[in-house]
Amino acid sequence: MKKLVIALVATASLSIAACSGNNQDAVENAELNQPAADDLNAMSLDAANDAANAEAEALGTQAQQLDQAPNEDNTTNPADADEQNVSGM
Repeated sequence: MKKLVIALVATASLSIAACSGNNQDAVENAELNQPAADDLNAMSLDAANDAANAEAEALGTQAQQLDQAPNEDNTTNPADADEQNVSGM
């Protein structure tokens, strides 16, 4: 029984040792799937430009709405008699 356990442990350890981390194919595949730095810079620039254009459009729309809104002044002006009534001074 001990010989069988030793044989199984030895086989398992040899199997694990055969799967080393120096698999160059896996490393190259991982590197190939990564975008280049120039591509990342271009994508970030596009995203920044899209955000700036969207904000400019929103501000333009807001400015148009403010220009089209009636310029209402809801304050009431006092009558001349009320303005002259400053007896408390």
